[in-house]
Amino acid sequence: MAGNMKAVKLRIKSVQSTMQITKAMELVASSKLRKAKERAETCRPYFTELHDTLKDIARENTDFSSAYARESSNPRCCYVVIAGDRGLAGGYNANLFKCLEAAAEGKDYVVLPIGKKAVEYFRQRGVECLTDRFAEIAGISVADCFEIANLLCEEFRKGTFGHVELCYTVFASMLSQQPDVFSILPMTDIREESGGRVDTKNLILYEPNAEVVFDAIVPEYLAGLVYGGVCESTASELAARRMAMDAATSNAEEMIDKLNLYYNRARQASITQEITEIVAGAEGL
Repeated sequence: MAGNMKAVKLRIKSVQSTMQITKAMELVASSKLRKAKERAETCRPYFTELHDTLKDIARENTDFSSAYARESSNPRCCYVVIAGDRGLAGGYNANLFKCLEAAAEGKDYVVLPIGKKAVEYFRQRGVECLTDRFAEIAGISVADCFEIANLLCEEFRKGTFGHVELCYTVFASMLSQQPDVFSILPMTDIREESGGRVDTKNLILYEPNAEVVFDAIVPEYLAGLVYGGVCESTASELAARRMAMDAATSNAEEMIDKLNLYYNRARQASITQEITEIVAGAEGL
């Protein structure tokens, strides 16, 4: 009995130590989340407007001459996958990879991973990576997003792949984060997303011509979408980690209460047994 009580006491101390860690991680995630949420909400109008504008251009203009705007005969796809740097965030990373696997099923593809967990995931599975230079999402800057965009454009024009899709997690709210995948190149893919509708009465004219305009704006367009995805994903990861650590802390508190109850009952039973033995010994004298 005494040995069992000692084991329970050690277990209580172990759970208390774990609870201190989860509580600290929850507080850290909460403190970082406010700033990340503000950044995501600030970037979202630009992110949304940029994508909607390109969808409008793709829908309303059929005379495309830019390489970025022509339908591609190359079926290979490049997925820009934005995951987290660490675990302990509930199903955040797992849900993102499930979303990607569903979208990429049966396709020939290469990935450009952003975040340590994305790099580790594809390295373990032997998936070809365009580059692993952007292994830390926490260190991604606007300049890095332009570097990523220029690399994607260069490889797209070389024919390394014929389609580019962005896989990231949408920060819907503090309690809801949804993984998503959507096409960003070529423009014909975006036009298909918008239903292939063409308004021939509202065609846009470009000076000097459509090809020069598209070649100039597409890298900036991609950089803007990637940066928006990074901001949304960062806020989503922190929100998921805060929720996971809050749940872990609550579970630890519940476990400690149960262990304390078990310990007190065992202690009471031990005392009762000792008293019974003393009384029985006295009666035998």
